[in-house]
Amino acid sequence: MLTIKRVTKQSELVDIQNLQSENLRKNLLPEEAATQGFLMAEYSLDFLQTMHEAAPSIIAKDGDTLAGYALVALPSIRNDHELLADLFTNIDNAKYVGLDIKNSKYVVVGQLCVSKAYRGQGLVQKMYAYFKECLSTEFKYCITDIANANARSLTAHLRTGFQVIDTSSYGGVEWHIVLWDWNP
Repeated sequence: MLTIKRVTKQSELVDIQNLQSENLRKNLLPEEAATQGFLMAEYSLDFLQTMHEAAPSIIAKDGDTLAGYALVALPSIRNDHELLADLFTNIDNAKYVGLDIKNSKYVVVGQLCVSKAYRGQGLVQKMYAYFKECLSTEFKYCITDIANANARSLTAHLRTGFQVIDTSSYGGVEWHIVLWDWNP
């Protein structure tokens, strides 16, 4: 049975790191990355622990198997990873409905991944529904970035309710900056 919950154990962070490694673009064949999606940022276990201490992330488990995750990234960890620092900088420079986002309460999805065996089952939307349930009382917006070459991820995010608010280039990659407006 599939359960969506927040990370509570160190072993779950290890599971996240293992699933992340399996889906890094550098570890995939180009055809697989193009059709199945991919991850760009590689996080150490220490950094995952730092993220967890700031705000536990969302995971989907099937018994003891990690089916997917959505990492919560708060501004307090923004300078602890180069790609996240770039994302936060781009958010600081972006506007939404004419307002500077940097002056708003927002949370960042530091990374989202679904295990190959669980793709196509609506797990992205289920994890994001729980993400919103847990965090929408504290934050107005949920923001992340998606590599332009990752069409599968962009489609899943748009289906969830995100919208592209900006495009940018950092870390040698072109990105869509996407925002999910949680305002009632």
